[in-house]
Amino acid sequence: MRSSTYKIILKQTGSLFILLGAVIAVPALVSAIYSEWYSALGFLISGLSVSCSGFILNQVFHRSEEVQPVHAVIIAAFGWLGITLMGALPFFVIAWITPDVVMNRFIPAGADYSFSSLVYFRNFLHCFFESMSAYTTTGLSMAVHEPSVGKGVLFYRSLAQWVGGAGFIVMVLAVMKQVSGKGAILLYGSESTGERLKPKVIQTARSIWKVYVYVTLFSFVYLVIGTSVILPRYPLSENIFDSINHAMAGQSTGGFSTLDDSIASYHSVYMDMLYLLPMILGTFSLPFYYKVIYEKKFSEFWKDIQTRWLLLFFIFGSLILSLLLLYADAVPAPFREGIFQFVSAMSTTGWQTSDMGHWDWLSIFFITAAGMFIGGASGGTVGGIKMIRALIISKVIRWQISKVFLSSQTIQTLRFNNKKLIGEEIYEEFGKAASIAILFFLMIIGSAILSTIVLHGTFRFSDALVESASAQCTVGLSSGITSPSMPPLLEVIYIFQMWSGRLEIVPVFALIRVVFLGTRQTAI
Repeated sequence: MRSSTYKIILKQTGSLFILLGAVIAVPALVSAIYSEWYSALGFLISGLSVSCSGFILNQVFHRSEEVQPVHAVIIAAFGWLGITLMGALPFFVIAWITPDVVMNRFIPAGADYSFSSLVYFRNFLHCFFESMSAYTTTGLSMAVHEPSVGKGVLFYRSLAQWVGGAGFIVMVLAVMKQVSGKGAILLYGSESTGERLKPKVIQTARSIWKVYVYVTLFSFVYLVIGTSVILPRYPLSENIFDSINHAMAGQSTGGFSTLDDSIASYHSVYMDMLYLLPMILGTFSLPFYYKVIYEKKFSEFWKDIQTRWLLLFFIFGSLILSLLLLYADAVPAPFREGIFQFVSAMSTTGWQTSDMGHWDWLSIFFITAAGMFIGGASGGTVGGIKMIRALIISKVIRWQISKVFLSSQTIQTLRFNNKKLIGEEIYEEFGKAASIAILFFLMIIGSAILSTIVLHGTFRFSDALVESASAQCTVGLSSGITSPSMPPLLEVIYIFQMWSGRLEIVPVFALIRVVFLGTRQTAI
């Protein structure tokens, strides 16, 4: 790799670290409110260290060249890897500076466990896993008993998912004036759909974040009011804390929870129903919200092809999964669990109310293929291959079949999402969508096979399939494999999958190629 390429990547990564340090420092305030002084100190030390390292990188390489197309995806891949590595620091620092007697005070009264899950974060690999899961909005966790890690750490996990959801690079463009012009356009496109809502990219980034904040605030108020009505005896302080964390985790489709058994801890069918809306809201694209909120285009709810099909998938997918669970007699409440888990899977949120380790293979296959693998809308905070790609693939397949019955003189056209595609455009769009889908499929199957081998038959292949798809599609649903006792090799595999899944694989492979072959062009 050329030295100029290193300088460009490290300078932009420095900008990411400066802002990341500020994000890490914010939970210190929450820790102070709850008198968790060791946690507060850990966040401040970690935040200052990360920001200082970012400032040094930014200053040392401030004369680097302008970002070029070949650099954008590499910066996205390397930057996200750096963010998650640095984001692991507060878990590690807090776990080591907090005395055992203090961390055990985090255990709720009457709990049936005797030590805090914070102790697991004395292993840096677990910290890296948790950070990667947080910032990529996956939701798989090494915190076995979440309430026992303290309020500050719980808030940090949710905040990390929230800032990771809309995109850290987009956040840097919105807050810091480090990049402008062509470089800003390229960096914005490397992490988002590239759809421009405003004439300038920085204005677009700020609009994206403004909409993101508004919808999150709506979810917070909605959850506070809903919980108060459904569970009037639930302490208001706990209601507010749960709601702000769950609003961030829901809008980012991250799925971390403040509760020991996720949403199932409420033991209420009405609470299950309450939490469907935040998951569905997180599924739609942020540009869609901008058009509805600012441009008053309420017809987008049906005219927007992704939104329309997502609503249909939620309805019919939930019904089919419920019927499959009913037929298999796998769970005590098939419709309650089927509806909630399909919405959780399709939105890639990952909140869980059912033990999927007891599901039959057909139900697991359906929720994996029709829910996790497809995911939500492109331009949103979701994982999976995205609904738009699934629709493109199905449209082109149907077009190919119809083309058999056309004459050779007929002009080949395809209308999709109010756009008319002609000739090579059809195959180009199909190729892009199909390549991502194939890569996702191969990585999920490959990881599931490796998981089964590494686990030596202690879990079924269907369990490994759920865990692999959950990591690759950044969902967070678990069949029970993810835990501090899992083999380190498997932990590393899932870390790689979460990283590549968040960036839709190509930037990660591009970074690997650059490390070994540089940026020079090679014959294909």
